[in-house]
Amino acid sequence: MSMNSNELKTYERQIALSEIGIDGQLKLKAASILVIGAGGLGCPVLLYLVAAGIGKIGVVDDDTVDVSNLHRQILFHTADLGNSKSETAVKKLQLLNPNAVLKAYHLRVIQNNAKELLEAYDLIIDGSDNFSTRYLINDTCMLLNKPFISGSIFKFEGQISIFNYQGGPDYRSLYPEAPVDAPNCGESGVLGTLPGTIGTLMANEAIKLICGFGDILSGKLLIYNALDNSSVILNLAKAAAKTEQVKASEDYPVLDPKVFNEWKNNNEDLYLIDVREAYEFEEYNIGGTNIPLHNLGSPIETITGQTKIILCCTSGLRSKIAYRLLKDKISQEIYLLNLNDFD
Repeated sequence: MSMNSNELKTYERQIALSEIGIDGQLKLKAASILVIGAGGLGCPVLLYLVAAGIGKIGVVDDDTVDVSNLHRQILFHTADLGNSKSETAVKKLQLLNPNAVLKAYHLRVIQNNAKELLEAYDLIIDGSDNFSTRYLINDTCMLLNKPFISGSIFKFEGQISIFNYQGGPDYRSLYPEAPVDAPNCGESGVLGTLPGTIGTLMANEAIKLICGFGDILSGKLLIYNALDNSSVILNLAKAAAKTEQVKASEDYPVLDPKVFNEWKNNNEDLYLIDVREAYEFEEYNIGGTNIPLHNLGSPIETITGQTKIILCCTSGLRSKIAYRLLKDKISQEIYLLNLNDFD
């Protein structure tokens, strides 16, 4: 594989980087990536990967452009309303880089087509917005032994990780099960610039992974908060050999609200930590100390005296991450409490 003079000119600023050079640019040209979701995350991912010179990109999305998408899905304009997201994205991306091989899939990833879709590409990027699709992508990548980059956004917070890369953790090792009532952007809202930030970081991870430079987010979870521009990287445990083993190995000590209230009434030695954002804590809380997940670290390690630490959030997702972060760092008993369980 080689590059013509026009390609060399297009990518000259990138090729000038010693970490990339001609060899790295050829790796990008030879790479194939399937981007699942052409929404808030998918739009910046696609723009930067196509501009970077990825040779083959598939775009999967069964949705059409809606006016409510335009504040964050930057590939689309008012003239695109009602049109297929995947097909519209491919048309516009082809104008950005005529050298790229682009294919639109106007469909939803489901059990019947997942294997056929994913096996045609080297790397998968998951920009989907629901847990069922994320688990299906994870399980299919595990079956095909393919790495995938996952991103998610909620209000002002975004997360990124690389899963199933060279024996590293998979998605189920971070989230063994989905909450029944997990909120989405349509219900809870999202800052328009947030998917741009997270999507750009996802594209950056893809370029690093393909070219082989820098530290990638395999075995790590990056959590970014747009309210104060803070970020934290949590180390994730290595995945078990099989998905079923990962499921079986997770045993979170979730506390029943009745037991919690009994402990409080009996003046048990408790330290309640609400790991939600400050604005969520102000809107509603059951007391305790507010330490947002992305700030959790050194403050908790200084805690002595209390025999029981209780980590609290809305549905259990963030408290489970906090539990994994803290369980080997402190000697106290740790319990999880879900606010959704309270009447």
